[in-house]
Amino acid sequence: MSPVTITSKNIHQLLNSDKPLLIDFWAPWCGPCRMAAPIVDEIAREAAEKVRVGKVDIDSEPELADRFGIMSIPTLVLLRDSKEAARKVGVKSKKDIMKMIGT
Repeated sequence: MSPVTITSKNIHQLLNSDKPLLIDFWAPWCGPCRMAAPIVDEIAREAAEKVRVGKVDIDSEPELADRFGIMSIPTLVLLRDSKEAARKVGVKSKKDIMKMIGT
């Protein structure tokens, strides 16, 4: 399964999921974000049974970036039961991200 595009219109539905939600905050002009994208996409496919993966383009959804206090990108935020469980800033390895989500 590929990551879902998260917007202010669909975030409430995603937060009410029975799975944890891993959100990748990124922007198209961000080089490190482009480096992280294939890793996040791979995790979305491989860990689909354990975690839902979504992406927020901070240029299109600045209110979501503000809501989550995003100061730097790429930033990964893991939500469990609609509460922040973990946060990582910068490009991280697949191993680091999988550890973050508990797989």
